[in-house]
Amino acid sequence: MACEQWQDQLDLYADGELESAQARTFSEHLRECPGCAAAALERVQMKRSVQMAGQRYSPSAELRQRISKSMVIKPHRQSGWLWKILALPALSLVILSVTINLYVGRESARRQRAYSELADLHVAALASATPVDVLSTDRHTVKPWFQGKIPFTFNLPELQGTEFTLLGGRVTYLAQIPGAHLIYQLRKHEISVFIFPDRGEETASPPSGPLHAQSFTVENWTQNGLRYFVLGDVGPEDIHALSQLLRTAR
Repeated sequence: MACEQWQDQLDLYADGELESAQARTFSEHLRECPGCAAAALERVQMKRSVQMAGQRYSPSAELRQRISKSMVIKPHRQSGWLWKILALPALSLVILSVTINLYVGRESARRQRAYSELADLHVAALASATPVDVLSTDRHTVKPWFQGKIPFTFNLPELQGTEFTLLGGRVTYLAQIPGAHLIYQLRKHEISVFIFPDRGEETASPPSGPLHAQSFTVENWTQNGLRYFVLGDVGPEDIHALSQLLRTAR
């Protein structure tokens, strides 16, 4: 496929706005074209820089509290006690609604930010000439390599008899939290597995089955104090199959 056909779609790919079939085709093209891979990596790095700059000025909890308080209208004294009795339940409902909306919106934005950063890390790995720091298909080689590099340990599954192949891993960061980035291959498609400590903050999101995030399918869960994310441009059934292998790894 000629590179010219993808020049106008590099930004769409980096933003995860391509259709799934187009994203898979472009991923295959990146593995064969160093020029497009470098251009995609440049856009991903620029996108992450913009995101980090935007987070620097996100509203604080104190500001949100001040806004909530400013929405409460104090009754005039001449209105009497009856007005106050009638108004208090309505004001309480408004405050509760604002608080819930702020919390839900904050958690949703936090999850979307985490998914976006993970998708960027996945795309950057595909576009890199050295996607992993430890190159091995042997889990007994990859797992020990992380010792001393991240503050936790994890188990990797036995892949014999499955369609999955372990390619290797590297240390990565999400919201400045160090973690493991493992790359698996399935029918010429790369799948990223991210493992971080479950601190209930930037990586927080409810356990769920496979869902779509940008142009990728992702599944996440917590287990033994760790948060797992499995992300790739394959179908939900494949993401779930690898997730099940990781859940039962010993």
